[in-house]
Amino acid sequence: MEMTSAPSADYIRTLESERTQALVRRDIALAMRLHARDYQLITPGGRTYSLTEYHEDIKSGALRYEGWEIGPCEVRLSPSMAVIRYKAKLLLASGVIHCWHTDTYEFQDGTWQAVWSQATAIN
Repeated sequence: MEMTSAPSADYIRTLESERTQALVRRDIALAMRLHARDYQLITPGGRTYSLTEYHEDIKSGALRYEGWEIGPCEVRLSPSMAVIRYKAKLLLASGVIHCWHTDTYEFQDGTWQAVWSQATAIN
């Protein structure tokens, strides 16, 4: 399926909220649908996660989000790609992280999926 126009910014904001809350709830089935097979996360500490590593650590509890608060979002759009950037407050079992969060979404196989995520700590 090929799109001829970009999604709305609100659609991407909603998708990001659904994705992050799936991670907080440890809903791996939904998270799998919202992440591309080649998804990659770079954490505030510089660690790189593949999709499999990320979901395994969330499922096992090695990485446990207790909450994920999304601030006002800026969104850049094209027919096949979207980028969302916002300040986030991540509540982890190990503490709270304030960061800039940037996510890249691509339209693949008829659906929008997160491809890259990067969190940069705010001191």
